[in-house]
Amino acid sequence: MAGTTGAVARLRAADGGADRWVVLLVLCVSLLLVAVDATVLHVAVPAVTEDLRPTGVELLWIVDAYPLVCAALLILFGTLGDRVGRRRVLLIGYGIFGAASALAAYADTPAMLIGARVLLGVGGAMIMPATLSVLRSVFPDRRERATAIGIWTAVAAVGAATGPVLGGFLIEHFWWGSVFLINIPLMALILPLGARLLPESRGDLEGPWDVLGALMAAGGVLGMVLGVKRLGVGHDPFDPATVLPLLAGAALLVFFTRRQRRLRHPLIDVRMFAAPAFSTSVGCIVLCMLALVGLELIAVQYLQLVLGLSPLETGLRLLPLTFAAMAAGATGSYTLRRIGPRLMAGGGFVLTAGAVLLLTLMGEHDRPLLLTAGFVLLGFGLQTTLFAAYESMLSEAPQDHAGGAAAIGETSYQLGAGMGIALLGSVMNAAYATGFGGLPGVPRAAADDAAHSLGEAQQVADRLGGAAGELLRSTARDSFVRGLHVTLLVSAALLLIGALAALRLPRTMCSEESAETACPEPDREPGEHPTTAHRTRAASVPPSRGPGREVAHRS
Repeated sequence: MAGTTGAVARLRAADGGADRWVVLLVLCVSLLLVAVDATVLHVAVPAVTEDLRPTGVELLWIVDAYPLVCAALLILFGTLGDRVGRRRVLLIGYGIFGAASALAAYADTPAMLIGARVLLGVGGAMIMPATLSVLRSVFPDRRERATAIGIWTAVAAVGAATGPVLGGFLIEHFWWGSVFLINIPLMALILPLGARLLPESRGDLEGPWDVLGALMAAGGVLGMVLGVKRLGVGHDPFDPATVLPLLAGAALLVFFTRRQRRLRHPLIDVRMFAAPAFSTSVGCIVLCMLALVGLELIAVQYLQLVLGLSPLETGLRLLPLTFAAMAAGATGSYTLRRIGPRLMAGGGFVLTAGAVLLLTLMGEHDRPLLLTAGFVLLGFGLQTTLFAAYESMLSEAPQDHAGGAAAIGETSYQLGAGMGIALLGSVMNAAYATGFGGLPGVPRAAADDAAHSLGEAQQVADRLGGAAGELLRSTARDSFVRGLHVTLLVSAALLLIGALAALRLPRTMCSEESAETACPEPDREPGEHPTTAHRTRAASVPPSRGPGREVAHRS
């Protein structure tokens, strides 16, 4: 009887019953918590340092353990959900995330907090791809799914941007553990709601789950993200601790890809990348996050160190970016139907490049209207592109591999964020360091120390005092603003390259209500696997009519 009831609920969700919007609400709340937790700790680092007294290495792992572990395990848990049930993986992730939040809130040693952050990463890796793949199964109609993805991507943007604001408020009024404690009541609410409302779904996949392949993917992504993060914080690219993880990660991912091509029942069907829409969508996600995270990091430094704003004021200044992203997500479905994925993604890139060029007018003095306009255009443009990319990627992927496709999208998200910090941060540092030669009255050692970062320059200037300290401080501000302009120009060039790449996306959005007649057979690219075009077209057919069907119940 229980099995029959569960099957009826699953079929009702798949057929587009009214409960699908309640399911979307549950998925968005869980995603919001995961997204907030990725950034909420940033403003709490000084308080954590004062209370727990971690070493430099321990502090680095306190901050980085969550995103590193989460990124490494996305493919593992995304593909596991395709096998054992996405709802099951999602509910287990809720439980782990809630327990880890309690452990982190009351951690009294650095090691305990690092362990809690690792567990949070495990829970986040189970939640993130599962939310997107469950969304794929409960919204079989592409038009409704586009609306749902718009809400989903807007919530992700809200969570990432809300983290610093919420963290700043909590730190000012409570203790640093409160940034984790807020997760517990919400997890206690959505865990029973999820168990009651979420439909179970899994891919109709045969053969065993490729455990070795999953571990290879986890190790490869971990090595790549770790190496990229070290580059982003200024480590020597030839340092063995940086280059070895990068090389090992790249090698593992190459072996993983070759293994998936050989297997009769692969963990991830890598032939999905032969479809131009899928591979281009993944590339667009990487470029979007590269621009967004790299520019946000530099903007935060500019607002705090050049304009002298507090962490809470800085977070509030970034809110227009969040509101614009929400607007882009809310209107994304309509825009996609009107102009299609190609023009939507390309137009979003061009709009973002224009916003970045507008921000080159920033100087050493506060121009709030200019910053607000730039952040609004930046948020709307990037979210527009992200929406088109996620929707195209998920619609092109076979239903059986929805969890794996969602994991690829989320991994691209994490890699793009790390690459943004590494690439744009390196450009910024290189441009900034050129302005400290031959300062009269400033010792050479002090100038060299100041060339590392604006924050360090201000500390050195405070120690020097007098005319030399003031000269060093003004030189550092000038160098930072000049470096900011160079970085913005590089970012604009990358965004315009993304606009050109978006030309590979489909011109129009096919309607699934008449998928067999409304969607033309895709052109097969040279060297593309002959079944890929058919596979990507079949992925947009509802489960009741296409080969990518969901299994309603499996004993």
